[in-house]
Amino acid sequence: MIRTVADRPLICVARKLPKPVEDRLAKTYHVRFNVEDRQLTADELLARAEGCEGLLITPADKMTADFLKRLPESIRIIATFSVGFDHVDLTAAKARGLAVTNTPDVLTNATADIALLLMLGAARGAYWGERMVREANWGAWSPTHPLGHDVSGKRLGILGMGRIGRAVARRAKGFDMDLHYHNRSDVPEADKLGARYHKRFEDMLPHCDFLSINCASTPQTRGLINDKTLALLPQGAIVVNTARGEIVDDGALIAALKSGHVAAAGLDVFRGEPNIDPRYRTLDNVFLLPHLGSATHNTRTAMGMRAVDNLDAFFRGERPRDLLTG
Repeated sequence: MIRTVADRPLICVARKLPKPVEDRLAKTYHVRFNVEDRQLTADELLARAEGCEGLLITPADKMTADFLKRLPESIRIIATFSVGFDHVDLTAAKARGLAVTNTPDVLTNATADIALLLMLGAARGAYWGERMVREANWGAWSPTHPLGHDVSGKRLGILGMGRIGRAVARRAKGFDMDLHYHNRSDVPEADKLGARYHKRFEDMLPHCDFLSINCASTPQTRGLINDKTLALLPQGAIVVNTARGEIVDDGALIAALKSGHVAAAGLDVFRGEPNIDPRYRTLDNVFLLPHLGSATHNTRTAMGMRAVDNLDAFFRGERPRDLLTG
């Protein structure tokens, strides 16, 4: 127990969490849960945070500099239920003396699995294939229609060789893929997998039959996939994104998909989600998922437990394991 029952910290939780996580929170803290499980407006979240010492948020809760200025003075820590933290203005949080934590490690495998699902789904026509069956448009077998693209033995370029990028690489080896990667620096573990390091992103692109986006969303990576970089891919390449939608220029990717320069795409994340560019819905050569990267029972529970671990450490007066503002 962190404090006496009467003196437990009050935590505001922005969204409904897996039951084991909420049960654990309730045993240790006073908690304002989001029992409606709906996305709160900024004003609603600020009102609910009044008098709280901790805030447990999700990537949909934008911690902008303006929001943080309005945050009640009682808030001392923000724990985000995500590995990504581009929705939190860390500079503004540091200026306010706020601790900010995230949940790395625990969603690596689930997200890497989705990346492989997107590769296979985009390449082999999972969307149009399933639609043919569901809409009873499956005609007689044909040697020439419909056809997808091979995955095994193809060249895979990985943008961002962090935990998830390396997990994607390990899985891709099972398909005998020729691995290439771009990262801020060489990664010894990736080198051991036989992956070739490209210091310049542009130098990697001509070697990518598949491009898997696994980097963080930063000022340097937002819009990195654009008309110029897409043009460097081989004709008929396939683009997969499980990182953040802001990394991709939607207009440029859609144009490349329509022209056939990019044969297909597998997308789990989008700019402005859930209000995605509606043109994606009109394309048969795009395999779309609703941000399912970490969406398994075990992973989401592990993410919540990791967030609570960070809260517990903070309120014990210790440095949280995943502190971003230290």
